[in-house]
Amino acid sequence: MDERAKNSFRVLLKGGMGEYTEKRSRFIATLQSCESEEEAACFIEEVKKRYWDAKHNCYAYVIGGKGELTRSSDDGEPGGTAGRPMLEVLLGEEIRNVVVVVTRYFGGVLLGTGGLVRAYTQAVKEGLKNCTTGRMCYGYEVKVETDYNGIGKILYLLGNAGIEPISSDYGEKVVLRLAVPAKQMESLQKSVADATNGRAVFEKSGEIYYVDRE
Repeated sequence: MDERAKNSFRVLLKGGMGEYTEKRSRFIATLQSCESEEEAACFIEEVKKRYWDAKHNCYAYVIGGKGELTRSSDDGEPGGTAGRPMLEVLLGEEIRNVVVVVTRYFGGVLLGTGGLVRAYTQAVKEGLKNCTTGRMCYGYEVKVETDYNGIGKILYLLGNAGIEPISSDYGEKVVLRLAVPAKQMESLQKSVADATNGRAVFEKSGEIYYVDRE
């Protein structure tokens, strides 16, 4: 298999929030997608302004399909008890191009190192439960051109393969534009040729990453 086909990763299609309470301390996680370090920084500042009266606004973010850029901050909590555990959740869930801020309102009881790690970790998990995620997959953009006798067979094949056309043009010929997973490319091309006795034109036009909803 092409190495890039193995390197699919999860992304946020819609951000969300979640909350966790530990010994009266409130931990509020806010997550959003981001494409750059600048976007992440702006989001972090927005959350800090929203929760200006909170004791801590810790954060973590991952940028790049392979997690090329990662940052985290404990924002005054004991070193390694907040930002790094938050980052580990994002990395463990294979989510990329994402930023999370966990806001803590102190409840008057010290949690200790283990309690803080557990609370910040759980807060991010609670936030993720309220996000919508998808998977960025490696594949190809494909154009399929066929006559009206062949379109029914091709749509049947696509349905079985779980592939929905990006666009359809019904003119003198039917032209479909598809996003085809790399691992399905060869088998789909053969199936289309067999189903139409080689009359359909199957043209690979470029490599892409596309979103597959989870």
